[in-house]
Amino acid sequence: MTLPSLIAARRFDPHAHVPFWIDAEQVGWIRSSDVPLLTRWPDVFAIDSARVTLASAFDTVDLRSAALGSVIDALAAEGRIPGWRNETYAIRNAFDAPPLAYIERAASRFFGTQTYAVHLNGVVEYADGGAPQLWIARRSDTKATDPGMLDNVVAGGIGWGFGVEATIIKECWEEAGIPEEIAARAVAGRTAHVLQSLPEGTQAEQIFIYDLALPADFTPRNQDGEVGEHRLARIDEVARWIEEDAMTVDASLATLDCLLRRRWIDEEACAGIEVLFTPPVLA
Repeated sequence: MTLPSLIAARRFDPHAHVPFWIDAEQVGWIRSSDVPLLTRWPDVFAIDSARVTLASAFDTVDLRSAALGSVIDALAAEGRIPGWRNETYAIRNAFDAPPLAYIERAASRFFGTQTYAVHLNGVVEYADGGAPQLWIARRSDTKATDPGMLDNVVAGGIGWGFGVEATIIKECWEEAGIPEEIAARAVAGRTAHVLQSLPEGTQAEQIFIYDLALPADFTPRNQDGEVGEHRLARIDEVARWIEEDAMTVDASLATLDCLLRRRWIDEEACAGIEVLFTPPVLA
């Protein structure tokens, strides 16, 4: 079983990027080709061959957020930051760390900052002993990232002000019409770590993976227009979609974690996946 998603999840060349620092902490990666765009703001960024640093004059969360916000607005107006979401993300290297600044979600990949997401495997197991199945979503063709690709039944970024559980409940309803009383039963799996280069920049993301047992008579119904359709699929079908690169990288990792934990596929078929559940270490 070939798994292109495993390669893509860590397809990142640090030599093609410059570290982005706030205060005494590296918080992201900026493509070397994008660094010249930031030279227009010498009062905001200190730039040298080794790094881009937010100017030390911006020494509070509010000041940093305002300085970055003005830059982000200008870059977005020029088409350098696509897919505006009107969602606030916090710049923080750990999920429970205090924010260093707040930015628009779409800018997180331009600056390569750490982001957080939940992915939920919708599992259907049958009382009569029938083979288990998974609900799989197809992303809307209008999505800013990975349009039309297959995805987990529920997947979403964790915006500032939301915890993991609250995000699960919110996204379950928005993406699949799953009521809170069912969504609250989600069971945690592992946490995957993605660091990959994308057309819009760098995805540095920590993915909290969950499984949710869905009733056999339940059919997901999208509420927010971000899902094109839902499919109830056999395990072999899902494994084939992963192998054919029909699923997003994130969804492939989340689904493989589910299949491996439940021993629905052989571990030998996924050699190398374990490394993706530890944070990447770059020289």
